Amino acid sequence: MGTSPLTANSSIATWLEDPIGNAILTEMLAAGGQTPEAFKPIRKLALKRLVKLSQGAFTEQMLDDLVRRAAAGDAPVAPAPSSPGADAAASAPSPVGREWTERVDQGRFAGKTIVVTGAGSGIGRATASRIAREGGRVVAVDVSQERLDEFGAAHSDAEIVALTADITDDAGVSRIIEAAGGTIDGLANIAGIMDDMTPVGDVSDAVWERVFRVNVTGTMKLMRAVIPVMLAQGGGSIVNTASEAALRGSAAGAAYTASKHAVAGLTKSTAFMYGPSGIRVNAVAPGPTITNIQATFASPLGAERVGTGMAIMPDPVEADAVAASITFLLSDDGVNVNGVILASDGGWSAA
Repeated sequence: MGTSPLTANSSIATWLEDPIGNAILTEMLAAGGQTPEAFKPIRKLALKRLVKLSQGAFTEQMLDDLVRRAAAGDAPVAPAPSSPGADAAASAPSPVGREWTERVDQGRFAGKTIVVTGAGSGIGRATASRIAREGGRVVAVDVSQERLDEFGAAHSDAEIVALTADITDDAGVSRIIEAAGGTIDGLANIAGIMDDMTPVGDVSDAVWERVFRVNVTGTMKLMRAVIPVMLAQGGGSIVNTASEAALRGSAAGAAYTASKHAVAGLTKSTAFMYGPSGIRVNAVAPGPTITNIQATFASPLGAERVGTGMAIMPDPVEADAVAASITFLLSDDGVNVNGVILASDGGWSAA
């Protein structure tokens, strides 16, 4: 057995490295026709994260049962034969001792009003949460009232203005500015959509226009709206969401890739124009991240080529790891950073 007892907070890799934990997880996966290879992309995560990620397939009760069995040494009587997937997962470098833990900086955003789009889920929610827990007033924007209600309920003691709005709509953008109440210290432009991985020879007008409308036009409209406010108050910080697709051509289809390259250009242009006025503008380029945005493949060529490009993709991270990069740039900690496209991708862009 491992030197420490297995708990819900232990990483999946730690469970797989433990003989009893490995046997228990292997048995559970086998019941669903899977092997430990299924855990490879998320092996660094705590086992308890499966409750949320599985969307109901893995319950709190099941988690408690696994922990109880591990504590009792209740391994299957006849463990399933070792498989290549199990060996690969078990031999993966252990994250013990180097797992990242979010460290909230109390008061980092105290007295500041930050607008966060896409705040109902994924990276947007993680960013809004981090800002709220660090003392900021958050104008949380999303197209889903249900998701905003869930976010607000989870941060009932924070100062949050929840607003359902479409960032591509001028009236929606105006309501966001009004909700901020005359002061906007920061804007986190995180709302965005994926394409269907089609190359330019197959991309439809509908996909192209929809992706650009949200990812580029929506981003531009909010930037355009907050700039006068920031100029009047003497400065501010804007962080846009680019993507690994803003740095390479192998991460998505033509529409998404072009849109994120456009976000990078919009970021640099605005940083150059308004830097002397005290407005910092940067972008974060996330790599694989666990969010609610699902990739679809409408083109066999797109699936084949993007699949090849993703062969060197690092393991996905949880959204709060990317939120750490975004909040750094938003905060005064990023005081000397302007016009940067910060790759927050686990080293993918270095490959």
